[in-house]
Amino acid sequence: MNPSDQAQFVPAKPQVPLSTGEVIRMLRELKGWTQAELARRCGVTPTNLSLLENEKVEIGKKRAEQIAKAFAIHPAIIMFPEYEGMEIKKVA
Repeated sequence: MNPSDQAQFVPAKPQVPLSTGEVIRMLRELKGWTQAELARRCGVTPTNLSLLENEKVEIGKKRAEQIAKAFAIHPAIIMFPEYEGMEIKKVA
């Protein structure tokens, strides 16, 4: 790549920080699931899911593991949503 080609690239914008509740809601909506459906799949009550999604309670390790298993993802994605954005920013 020659230097004039680099001028065509626009730097990436910083990631928008997401909360744990926003990540849960986003994943649930991407799957097309209601809170009741996610509750059935992970064993957390719909009330607790609502509280988590609305940032009324902190997520614990057990809940994060249950929800992550339902989505087939690593629990850290739910517990530490800001981590990925920080890692990307380090190398940008």
